[in-house]
Amino acid sequence: MKILTALLFVAVLPCGLFAAKASDTNRTVIPAIPPGRLVDETTMQQIYDDVKTPYKYGVVLKGDGGDEMVDCPSVFRYGKHWYMMYVAITNKVGYQTFLARSDDLVHWTKLGKILGFTKTGWDAWQSDGGIALADYHWDGTHELEKFQHKYWLSYIGGAKQGYETDPLSTGLAWTHWPTWLHFWHRLPENPVLSPKQPDVRSFETKTLYKSQIIYDESESLGWPFVMYYNGKYKNGYEQIGMAVSKDIVNWHRYGTNSVVVNGEEKKRGMSGDPQIVKIGDVWVMFYFGAGWKPQAFDTFACSYDLVHWTKWTGTNLIQPSEPYDKTYAHKPWVLKYNGVVYHFYCAVGDQGRVIALATSEDLKAPKAK
Repeated sequence: MKILTALLFVAVLPCGLFAAKASDTNRTVIPAIPPGRLVDETTMQQIYDDVKTPYKYGVVLKGDGGDEMVDCPSVFRYGKHWYMMYVAITNKVGYQTFLARSDDLVHWTKLGKILGFTKTGWDAWQSDGGIALADYHWDGTHELEKFQHKYWLSYIGGAKQGYETDPLSTGLAWTHWPTWLHFWHRLPENPVLSPKQPDVRSFETKTLYKSQIIYDESESLGWPFVMYYNGKYKNGYEQIGMAVSKDIVNWHRYGTNSVVVNGEEKKRGMSGDPQIVKIGDVWVMFYFGAGWKPQAFDTFACSYDLVHWTKWTGTNLIQPSEPYDKTYAHKPWVLKYNGVVYHFYCAVGDQGRVIALATSEDLKAPKAK
């Protein structure tokens, strides 16, 4: 795993519901680079053929008892084991973040909580986390990279109880040991992005949802850290936008609008929970869709420059088909290991809200001797 060594400047700032910060008065949106090379249909088909997972294995993680729902898987490797960061909500109080472990990416053991309720401030009752700085290379290690000798996560935070109750903002937390059962350290600068900041764009004025942060070692946009997240300006309409940072703490919105949007005609439809990987020289964004086509499903888009994305219009990667995902099959985390593609997703059906798995090979088929 790499250790990123860029300088980190930390300033202790107040942390109220939406604490006023000196930096907020000077916020500016970074102009986006102009469109360049687009991804052609042949390449899009090749990417689909490489990432598709037609075999649904089934549920791999579920809540404890009938009132706990689990959600938002993100998976990484550390040492000899695989780990899944996921979130859970009980009695619809609010989301908290947990960790599970596996030896084979199929059978998972819950370990415990790593980000819980603070019961005060801007993130009192919502702490919905996902890993940051994961190795995004399709044939990579799937390990986490360090920055300033720390491992990082980004999370959705909110002050109100309920199921993702608006407004929600983006916070960061860090640890020295990503597989230990202890609460990660939240930044005093949080929230690093909120829908109340003066540079907020039209698609994110109500709430901010799940984010993923990558380290672009080539700094192709002039910034080492790039964040993707979905924002909402009205119920039922969510789009994916970008932000960039030099130090992972101070973030600047990138471009004046979203980079992936669907359902523009009726201004209704959700595109969210982006995950970024790189296959060859093509950046691939896995994300979920809902509202602009039937049901809720996972799909993808491709780019050569991280900014201008070509959306896949063919067969969905995952969509409802089984009793356990008959309502929703969405929120992807996709990786390739030993020649097999594993597609983890949130399934909603006859077993409640659970985490399910689909693969490129039939793992239930008898193995040849």
